[in-house]
Amino acid sequence: MWMEKKEFEALVHSALRDVPEWFLEKLENIEVVIEDEPPRSVLREMEIPKGETLFGLYQGVPLDERGFYYGNVLPDRIVLYMGPLLDACDTEEELEDEVRITVMHEIGHYFGLTDDELEELEKDD
Repeated sequence: MWMEKKEFEALVHSALRDVPEWFLEKLENIEVVIEDEPPRSVLREMEIPKGETLFGLYQGVPLDERGFYYGNVLPDRIVLYMGPLLDACDTEEELEDEVRITVMHEIGHYFGLTDDELEELEKDD
C-alpha cells in the first residue's frame, strides 16, 4: 500500500483523537513522531528477528517508573514507522485500524505495561 505522508499523519491524528480522554489527561512530556523505517540499530537492540519489523516504539521513562527526581528531561517519544505499517496493510481501513492499535499499544508502554500485558489486553478486545 502507498500513501502520502500528510495522509498518514491525518490517520495518526485521528487515532490520537480516539484515545479516551482520561488517558490523554495523563500524558505529559511526550511527543508522537512519524519516521519512515525503524533504524537497524533499534531492530538489533530490541532483538527483532531478521524479516520482522516494528510498527511503533515508545522511548522514554514509563509513568510508573518516574519518581520525585523526574524532571528537566527531553520529552518521551512514541515513534510510528510509516513504511512497515503501509507494507502490512492492503486497504486504508486496515491501515487505520493498525495505526490505532499501534498508538494505543505505545501509550500502554508509557503507562508501564509490558508487551505481554498489552497482548493480553488486546486479546480481550
